[in-house]
Amino acid sequence: MHPPMPAVHPSFATLSGPALLPLLPDLARLRIAVFRDWPYLYEGDEAYERDYLRTYAQDPGAAVVVCRDGDAVVGAATCAPMATSHRAVREAFAAAGLDPAECCYFGESVLLAQYRGQGIGVRFFAEREAHARRIGLTRAAFCGVLRDPADPRRPIGYVPLDAFWRKRGYVPRPDLTITFDWKEIGAAEETPHTLSFWLKDLGA
Repeated sequence: MHPPMPAVHPSFATLSGPALLPLLPDLARLRIAVFRDWPYLYEGDEAYERDYLRTYAQDPGAAVVVCRDGDAVVGAATCAPMATSHRAVREAFAAAGLDPAECCYFGESVLLAQYRGQGIGVRFFAEREAHARRIGLTRAAFCGVLRDPADPRRPIGYVPLDAFWRKRGYVPRPDLTITFDWKEIGAAEETPHTLSFWLKDLGA
């Protein structure tokens, strides 16, 4: 028999601005590793990832919640005011009659597989919502990729995160979608992918 896994005692820090810069390589590798799996199947590029993540360091309203196990970065979750985030996201919300200036956009939440199921994802949402409230925002939103349940690449036993998100108080908005392009594993070029939003009112 294998010995039991040792208890994990992760540490968390919500970082902004220049404090993020030394972590960009670790965060880039983490995004590539996690998004390579279903349902994103993303063929990441480390240089692109570092440039993308640098935008959070340059945005004074943005923050990244970093989870470490010892010195190792094992998870991260990003957020930024929608008003200063992706233009396409702002436009999608404005077209739906929603004010982007009220909303915090949660870009991604990535966690290595061996650390899942231990409450870290719950902490990521709580810390980002707390940050959104600190900077005066009253709504949180994120989007998830839409995949055909019959896609043969879907792993056997895969369980979507819908129930987890609902338990955190998020409501799906299937009418509110956006398209992002990325290159899937083994593909020669980028292809469009549709993502649907989930929203939560954070209250006063």
